[in-house]
Amino acid sequence: MLIIPAIDLQDGAVVRLVQGYKEKKVYSDDPVKVARDWVKQGARFLHIVDLDGAFTGLAKNLKSVKAIVRAVDIPVEFGGGVRSINTIRAILKLGVARVVLGTKAVEDKKFLKDAFTGFGDKVIIGVDAKKGKVMVKGWKAGHKDTTALDFSLDLKKTGFKEMIYTDTLKDGTLSGPNVKELKNLLKITGLKIIASGGVSKLSDLDKLKDLEKEGLSGVIIGKALYEGRFTLPQALKKYPA
Repeated sequence: MLIIPAIDLQDGAVVRLVQGYKEKKVYSDDPVKVARDWVKQGARFLHIVDLDGAFTGLAKNLKSVKAIVRAVDIPVEFGGGVRSINTIRAILKLGVARVVLGTKAVEDKKFLKDAFTGFGDKVIIGVDAKKGKVMVKGWKAGHKDTTALDFSLDLKKTGFKEMIYTDTLKDGTLSGPNVKELKNLLKITGLKIIASGGVSKLSDLDKLKDLEKEGLSGVIIGKALYEGRFTLPQALKKYPA
């Protein structure tokens, strides 16, 4: 189970929001330093989100992303506002290992297929859900009646082998991951899943570790690390990848 620190960017700063858009807290105005610190603590992979991009549909923190990629020697994935094939291509040219797609992948099946055909495992889809319904546009809107399960099955049909699943009601709340929904998605879809949202303590990772045999491949952690609920070295020592 790969443990992945999250770096959420807004206006060039590292921030955390509750449920994707509430109660902003700034942790640093130096994203590169934050990225280097995670690497020093043992991170093997970083998850970066452009919150400005998620809200506006246009990636706005690529300067910071480029600087982070140049500063660290581990793979970095990036998402937020990536809504064209040309943008995917441009981000990969920055040295990003994998591009995370959300809103556009949900709204446009042709784009989803073209992204997979053109880039394969260099793109991964973030399935963001609220009470089982897929959310888009920075999690502020639901997409018709699309459920997380139905969309996940569409991803499998398209050819994807792995996805990121976020329960948006859990994100930033330190209330524990939605293990029940993760287990259901793993069982029905057969996809590998990276869990995101709600982790607050090491015992939450125990629950996720139990799902590894069912296909859980990783966990993205943000607020719990930034708030010092536990340290990355503690997590990595207990759950080596």
